[in-house]
Amino acid sequence: MNGELIEALKQLEREKQIDPNTVLEALKSALASAYKRNYGGTGDIRVDIDPKTGKIKVFSQIWREKEGAEPELIEEEITPDNFGRIAAQTAKQVILQRIREAEREKMYQEYADREGDIVTGIIEQSDQRYTLVNLGRVEALLPPTEQVPTERYDHGTRLKTYIVEVRRTTKEPQIIVSRTHPSLLRRLFELEVPEIYEGYVEIKSVAREPGYRSKIAVSSRDPSIDPVGACVGPKGSRVRMVVSELRGEKIDVVEWNEDPAKFVSNALSPAKVKDVKIDEAEHTAEVIVPDNQLSLAIGKEGQNARLAAKLTGWRIDIKSESQAREEAETTSILAVPDENLPVVEEGYLEEGELRVAGYSEDNGICQAIKSTGERCSNRARPGSIYCGVHKKLEE
Repeated sequence: MNGELIEALKQLEREKQIDPNTVLEALKSALASAYKRNYGGTGDIRVDIDPKTGKIKVFSQIWREKEGAEPELIEEEITPDNFGRIAAQTAKQVILQRIREAEREKMYQEYADREGDIVTGIIEQSDQRYTLVNLGRVEALLPPTEQVPTERYDHGTRLKTYIVEVRRTTKEPQIIVSRTHPSLLRRLFELEVPEIYEGYVEIKSVAREPGYRSKIAVSSRDPSIDPVGACVGPKGSRVRMVVSELRGEKIDVVEWNEDPAKFVSNALSPAKVKDVKIDEAEHTAEVIVPDNQLSLAIGKEGQNARLAAKLTGWRIDIKSESQAREEAETTSILAVPDENLPVVEEGYLEEGELRVAGYSEDNGICQAIKSTGERCSNRARPGSIYCGVHKKLEE
């Protein structure tokens, strides 16, 4: 038994990276409990195991009071003759327990480091309460709150999921995965688009209504790379792979812009936007679209506008040109061009011909006059007298 114990501890260290000292300490405690259970005793019990030979000794510990002195701890060896059999059984149990604990901890650390990653698994069980996904060595839990309402999770189906959380338990680590998390879309694009993985293209924001439609805003760190084109891929091949993995969820890829007006305009794609008025104080964007683009801009049940608002972080109010014109006719005109200057098509004045009542040309506000007669209230872009939406007047 003695030699076998030491060899078993060495093997644990080699194969499982389990510290022999921790096993020895646990074994000492377990053997002390086993002695009390089998042989009784009134005092404390201490077990000693020689780390070189594996020899086991049991000692009783009794404190004796001495008059005028500190109490003295007296130890007496009480190792039973047949204690080897009990020690062998106890050692086996302790070692197996430590192996299980080490495996659990190793598995927990492995997956805890992967929170925020994508994993591929096989659906093992699915009912109204939960869906189990086999990841190989461990099962992941896909709760109803993380499931896409339009998806079916049939037994044996391969599925990519996003690791939301890894919890330590007394058994295996509990891995919570998701099919609805916005970052699932982000990670899928990282897998399909080398420019994102290599850092040339950055995903700025993501908005999802899982199973139905998503929007993703991207920008390029390299002027020679078109971020939208890189994500869409040749003939749409890259975005099509992501759509396939999300089982038909529609995806709009739009270009991010530091100018909020231009970003809001891009986010409402595929609708064509005529004008965007930004109210920074209220953090709202008033969007004017051609009459025939109003339903497209709003989307089915407001979906396009809702996703654009999530993507940009701005509250968006969409109006048709005719609605905006009617409202303008009932209010005072805020910006008036010089009456001696011609008004060009689309309701704008040519650069250099703009005159706005109450404004100077260097006040940092866009100098465009809209078709409603109002002056654009957006901030002008650096080096320009127009905002991002109206910058085409300079081109």
